[in-house]
Amino acid sequence: MGQNKSLSTQEVAEILHVSKSTIYDLIRRGEIHSYKIGRKVRFTQDDVDAYIARSRHEHSTRPVKNIDTHSTLLTPVQEEAPELIISGQDVVLDILANHLQQEGVNAARTYLSSFEGLLSLYQDNVHVVACHLFDGYEYNASFVRSLMPGISAVLVNVSYRIQGFYVRKGNPRNIQGWDDLGREDISILNRRVGSGSRILLDTQLKRLGIPAASVRGYQRIMKSHLTMAAAIAEGEADLAIGTERISRQIDGIDFIPLQEERFDFVIKKEMMETEAVRKLLKVLNSPAFRREVDHFSGNDYRDMGKMICEV
Repeated sequence: MGQNKSLSTQEVAEILHVSKSTIYDLIRRGEIHSYKIGRKVRFTQDDVDAYIARSRHEHSTRPVKNIDTHSTLLTPVQEEAPELIISGQDVVLDILANHLQQEGVNAARTYLSSFEGLLSLYQDNVHVVACHLFDGYEYNASFVRSLMPGISAVLVNVSYRIQGFYVRKGNPRNIQGWDDLGREDISILNRRVGSGSRILLDTQLKRLGIPAASVRGYQRIMKSHLTMAAAIAEGEADLAIGTERISRQIDGIDFIPLQEERFDFVIKKEMMETEAVRKLLKVLNSPAFRREVDHFSGNDYRDMGKMICEV
């Protein structure tokens, strides 16, 4: 089955050898990711693979908890406080949390944006934040300095990803790059404030001197890269910003690469010598983990586990 195919509930039920009602139960419990096109529930192969990766070791490990931090920066009280709460929105982080469980670390996941994650890290509500924030010159370091004043932190690389435009198949609007955001005949879809893609868009608009209010669709907010890509395929707008990997999962779109982004973990320096973080670094540098994430994603892992800098 093609990695870019949109899967129906029935197809996922057949893959997992369960009933459709079981799939709906998994969705309600947040155990499998999905998205909607209109009223139809759809899945990607990565959604299914990630569910299998999270569940296949349940006989020998505790399940990874999902921590609901939202943007209020308040962590709910847990019966057993997790040793390591990992924030971020890439499926690789779910796989990492499961490997940490195998290493005996009580790991948990929360799905904050990069910006919100850094604020939550500053307030000690999470321990590790996956971040891809571009200031026009570099990734991540300046945001750590601004959002975590006076806090020493370490950036550890997870991957490199290509950011670009999702456009309809065949690129009927002949969209080529950032300058096209100033065209009056172009409409876009956007992500919410605090997301890496939204900050990248705003940075480029400022560089080009294009007022955000002049961009058609700027206020039309989508939940994820997947929902944006699917909406572009349906002709709901002309372009949206996202990662190349997602473009491989949706039929009916092309991808215009624009720049490589660096996706890093931000960890407070004081945490680097803890047993939980040492095991995290061990997993990141293990061949077994590398093989598994290579299977699930098209990201570039050339510096995975490498310390990029101290901030």
